Amino acid sequence: MRDAVKWLDENGERWLLLFLYSFIVLVIAIEVIRRFVLLYSSVWGEETARYAFIYLVWVGAAVAVRDRAHIRIDVITHLLPPRGAALIYLLADLLTVVLACLAIYWSLDPVLVSWKFDNVTDGLRIVRVWFLIAVPFGFTVMLIRLGQSIWRDIGDLREGRPHFTGRKLFD
Repeated sequence: MRDAVKWLDENGERWLLLFLYSFIVLVIAIEVIRRFVLLYSSVWGEETARYAFIYLVWVGAAVAVRDRAHIRIDVITHLLPPRGAALIYLLADLLTVVLACLAIYWSLDPVLVSWKFDNVTDGLRIVRVWFLIAVPFGFTVMLIRLGQSIWRDIGDLREGRPHFTGRKLFD
């Protein structure tokens, strides 16, 4: 069980991103063929690709938080001693926690309104909540990853290890 959780922690988001990206490419390719060869396009194709892209963005943002892969200006951290740079990373993570909490709070209102009024999507006629929940879901996963990052940074500071500066999504 512990190995499965570890594997999911290390690879779950990556495989979800691969699935979502492949789904988007496949659906868009099918829709292009349908539109230009068969002279017919569906309502579901563009809409499902759009909603898959929304989830792709938020899951990808959580992965970028985990791997410290977001765009950043690190001129200051290169000038500081290792302990000072680690403190800057820790401060940035804490500020991102505040941002994520605010984003979750503000993104829940549209979800609750859509749930209350049974709002459905235009083409698929599926309850829109499943797609609006992508924002609070993404920021919740970000909070989990930020917690892991903060825990790692505190451990690095205590043990005197060099701070984690990031890694690539695919090597």
